[in-house]
Amino acid sequence: MKRIRLSEQIIKKYHNTFNDTKYVHKIFTSGRAGTKSSRGAIKAINKVISDDNCSVVVLRKFHNKLKKTVFKECLRAINRLGLDKKDFKITVSPMEIKYKKNQSTIYFTGNDSIDDTKGMIDENKPIKLVIIDELTEFFDKGEGEDELQNIEATFIRGNDDEFCIEYYFNPPKNPKAEIMQWVEKMCQRKDCIRIHTDYRDVPEKWLGKKLIEAAEELRRLDIKMYNWLWLGLCTGIDELIYYMFKEESMVQEPTKEQIGHMKFLVAGGDYGQMNPTTFEVFGIDFVDKCVRGIDEYYYSGRDTGKQKSPSEYAQEFNKLKEKVERETGKKLLVLFLDPSAKGLAEEIKRICPDVSMPTVDNTVALGISRVQKLMSYMRHYLSPKQKYLIAERSMYEYDKDKLDKGVEEPIKQNDHCSDAERYTIMGIWKYIRQILPHLIGEKD
Repeated sequence: MKRIRLSEQIIKKYHNTFNDTKYVHKIFTSGRAGTKSSRGAIKAINKVISDDNCSVVVLRKFHNKLKKTVFKECLRAINRLGLDKKDFKITVSPMEIKYKKNQSTIYFTGNDSIDDTKGMIDENKPIKLVIIDELTEFFDKGEGEDELQNIEATFIRGNDDEFCIEYYFNPPKNPKAEIMQWVEKMCQRKDCIRIHTDYRDVPEKWLGKKLIEAAEELRRLDIKMYNWLWLGLCTGIDELIYYMFKEESMVQEPTKEQIGHMKFLVAGGDYGQMNPTTFEVFGIDFVDKCVRGIDEYYYSGRDTGKQKSPSEYAQEFNKLKEKVERETGKKLLVLFLDPSAKGLAEEIKRICPDVSMPTVDNTVALGISRVQKLMSYMRHYLSPKQKYLIAERSMYEYDKDKLDKGVEEPIKQNDHCSDAERYTIMGIWKYIRQILPHLIGEKD
């Protein structure tokens, strides 16, 4: 078996705290590629092979995120440490990694409800380490500090031996976010330490030149986005959501050659009764590696005083489809439609049976973040024909009062074209990940 030096598998910033038992709470934060996830997995595996009397619990907020993230990282850590998987009993149901030599075990669980961690206490081997990954989920979709205190109480109970909870997350943009208030409070405790890293702390050969070039490209294009995404700094939130938009460089009519780079067209649609209904059409340029706007349809029943029926809007979509297909020579194959527009969806299916309409991911914060990243990297262009979407760039804003309270919530005005665009970007993200692997992180 190849002998591996542990110190060569984690960055120097992690060395001093790796085997430390003084701190009960260790908070690990970073920008993208800060290697904290690798550190956590290596810590978990190293703990069970080096301590004959221990258990480790690895947590995420939701069970369905475990297998592809923390569980996968721990399997990679076995290889990184030069160990043989045959020395472990690895099961998915229940999700566990047990070191056969001493029976010390890593237990993986979600915390979808308060009962999920009950009964996980190992009666034979004390739980000495709890790793909580993607901590922001516990604040954004859980009970935050109260939930964390319940988790600590569950696992520390009756444990007179060493005990540590490690928390891992990428800081949000908003320094007033609830999780950052929790961090500030925790760091005032004598039994807590915070370690922050970014890609500059990592040896270049670990990351590769392409990833570093991607970081440096963003530093040149959008220093604020760079500071948040790559350095993991809380940069603050602009009220204007797409502050990075520059009309002079980001509005371009695609050339015939650029359209030739596209395999097909896609559209996003937002539906309103008295509010506007809009369809935004885009194409993925697989050569220049960007998303290009093609055309749009926009109609406001409020402005005209006359609302259209779902069947009429379906006809309008069909006209737009025929127009862009005629002008570009590319098929419009997919429509990502407002999830609430059930009636319109049925009408479009009837008129345009060749158009696929997948379920739309309406996660607003993630969708906005993805659009922002594409714009910051100059990988997202609009057509001059998308005049209503262009107009929204200077009007689509966060609620300032809620920002001051740490909540990022867009004002529900001047957002219809932006919603249609967001549905589209979320829907084609699997293609974007393929053409921009060095710009898009695994967790984006």
